[in-house]
Amino acid sequence: MLIHMSDIKKYFEMGSQVIRAVDGVDLDIEKNEYVALMGPSGSGKTTFMTLIGCLDTPTSGLYELSGRDVTQLADDDLAHIRNKEIGFVFQTFNLLPRATALQNVELPLIYAGLDGKNRKDRVWEALRAVNLEDRATHRPNELSGGQRQRVAIARALVNSPSLILADEPTGNLDSKSGTEIMEVFTSLHRSGNTIIVVTHEDHIARFCNRIVRIRDGKIESDTRNT
Repeated sequence: MLIHMSDIKKYFEMGSQVIRAVDGVDLDIEKNEYVALMGPSGSGKTTFMTLIGCLDTPTSGLYELSGRDVTQLADDDLAHIRNKEIGFVFQTFNLLPRATALQNVELPLIYAGLDGKNRKDRVWEALRAVNLEDRATHRPNELSGGQRQRVAIARALVNSPSLILADEPTGNLDSKSGTEIMEVFTSLHRSGNTIIVVTHEDHIARFCNRIVRIRDGKIESDTRNT
């Protein structure tokens, strides 16, 4: 089991009011699943995504990632898990504008302390996985939106994470580029990667094998795509 969540809650206090953003969620995700996490604005979907990604900790409940309870870890330990275990892909790409595609992909390996030769080998492997070797020396402003997102996916891949977590990865792309990006994720899933895509778009969710819908901080449905 890659992800095991039991009775996960995340509450926020706003004055005298308590906001139950995530309200007692149970969720198991196996290795090599391809999951869409869906929900309307205000459903708790984004908060739940930050908990899965160890960007925040729950108010209560159990969250085990690769068999390790991450709910009680210190910030430094969570940062290590985010860098090693989870590859993030965001709607806004989050690339360094003055760095080349190769340098952007290399960043997580620098943080991890890998030496130069190993870094370069793994960067090229990640760029090949998203069919972007021929753009390795280009900076973000020399790339299309779809190509920038491919760089971001390669950066997420480069540490061989247990989980790729993509937050609205097609949100800034036209429909053709969005479809191409989802086809990249599908190919990566076939290669053995576990992928969670956070989206509000049904046509994007249909690429995934499983759709988990959140409403009012709870799981409303959990279905398999056929």
